[in-house]
Amino acid sequence: MRMLAGFFSLALGLTLAMAGRVAAQAPAASPAQGSPAWAYGLPPAGGDPAGGRGAPPAGTGAQPVARGGRAAPDTSLKHIPGSTAEFTIAQIRDFFNVADWMPDDHPPMPDVVVHGRAPSVRGCAMCHMPSGKGRPENAPVAGLPYDYIVQQLSDFKHDLRTSADTRKTNTAQMIEAAKNMTDEEIKAAAAYFSSMKWTPWIKIVETNTVPKTRISGNVFFPIPDAGTEPIGHRIIETPEDTSRFELRDPHSGFIAYVPSGSVKKGAALVASGGGKTLPCIICHGADLHGIGPVPGIAGRSPSYIVRQLYDIQQGTRKGVWSPLMVQVVSKLTQDDMIAIAAYVSSRGQ
Repeated sequence: MRMLAGFFSLALGLTLAMAGRVAAQAPAASPAQGSPAWAYGLPPAGGDPAGGRGAPPAGTGAQPVARGGRAAPDTSLKHIPGSTAEFTIAQIRDFFNVADWMPDDHPPMPDVVVHGRAPSVRGCAMCHMPSGKGRPENAPVAGLPYDYIVQQLSDFKHDLRTSADTRKTNTAQMIEAAKNMTDEEIKAAAAYFSSMKWTPWIKIVETNTVPKTRISGNVFFPIPDAGTEPIGHRIIETPEDTSRFELRDPHSGFIAYVPSGSVKKGAALVASGGGKTLPCIICHGADLHGIGPVPGIAGRSPSYIVRQLYDIQQGTRKGVWSPLMVQVVSKLTQDDMIAIAAYVSSRGQ
C-alpha cells in the first residue's frame, strides 16, 4: 500500500503540474452539446441519431426495440461453434447460475462470479462474461489490476461512481450489487478477473456511413435491409454476429464503426495531448496496457471509454483515483473523446 500511495502521489503531482500548463495554453473548450447518448447505448434525448451535424432524415437511426406480443417460451437446447455444452435460453439468461460455454478458456470461477448471491448480487460473469471481456453495455474487466477492480467496486458501493446519463439502468444494478457484496466477494471477483490476459475482441472500422440500427439492452443492432446513414459524431459498436451475441458466445466479438480520420487524430492526442490534455501514455504506459495499478485501455470497448471520459468530465465518477483524470478530460470535446477511444481501441487489433 505504501508503494501505491507513493505512485499516486507522484502521478497526481505530475498530472496537476502539467495540467496547469495545459490550462494556460489551451483555448476554452466548446460548449457541451449534450450527453453522448450513443456511448451509453441509448437514443438521444431530444437530439438527432447522428449526433449533431450530418444527421439522417427523421425516423431513421437508432430506435428502441418495439415491444410486441409475447411468444411461447423457447425451451430448445442451444449450441455454439467450438463448444460441446448446451443450454436453453432460460439457462443462458440465468443471473444466478451463469452458463459457461468455454470452461477451459479461463480459471475456475469463484462462487460470486458464477452464482452471485440472490437477490441483489448477480453472478459477475452474467454481464462481464466468464472471459471478463464484457460487452458494449458494461465494463471490459479482464486483465485489469486487482487493486483497481477493488477500488472501483468500493466506489460503486459508496456512491462515488454513477452514470452521467441516468437512463442507463445497469449502472444502478452494478451499484446495488457492489453495496451488497462482502469484502471477501469483492476480493474473489477482483482476483479472478485480474488473473486473465486481455485479448483482441473488437474490430475498429473507420467509415462515413453505418448500418441503420435499433437499440436493445443498451446495444446497437443493425436493422436488416434498412440501408445506411451518416455516422455523424458517434461510435456505433455492434455484435459481429447477432445470433451468437444473443447466445452469449464468448468467441464472437464486436465491430466498432468510428468516423473517418478519428484514429489518426486520436493517435496524436494520446501521444502528445494536442495542446489540450495530457498524453495518455504518461499513466497508461507507452503500449497503453497500464502501469502498476493504472488500468490498461488498449483494445477495449470504445463506447465504454467514451462514457467513462464523459462521466469523469461531468463529475459522476469521483472515486479515490478520479482526480488523476479530472484535469485530463476537462478540455476535451466529445469529438476528442471519440478520436481517443477510436485510437486506443484500435491498438488491440
